[in-house]
Amino acid sequence: MAQPFRMQSANNLRVTAHARALASEVYRVTAIFPARERYGLTAQMRRAAVSIGANIAEGCGRSGDRELMRFLHIALGSASELEFQLQICADPGLVTEEQSANLTESTVRLKRMMASLIKALRKSLHERPTRP
Repeated sequence: MAQPFRMQSANNLRVTAHARALASEVYRVTAIFPARERYGLTAQMRRAAVSIGANIAEGCGRSGDRELMRFLHIALGSASELEFQLQICADPGLVTEEQSANLTESTVRLKRMMASLIKALRKSLHERPTRP
């Protein structure tokens, strides 16, 4: 049975605020990357960071919790991509160890928040009564 349409506002979710803050910090940190990285790591990190919040927002605008869960999984993939990119940019010294650690910690925290939201949505989907 199809679930009732319930649009969620992304702005009402704490996870959206964290995704936005992380994207802003990634933009700030990558602004000092060398020009040779403009179309490489800089662009990829920015795209991955923005994709996290964009997928949360898109999922909220879709029809129901199953769709939101699907887009949260996509956002988790983008967060994992960003986490790897943070490791890459730390190796040649594009960011300080402190910056890398802080951004990685923020990314991991955001991944945990999304995983918790997915778990809660999954639980609520299984607990909904079915109509005769």
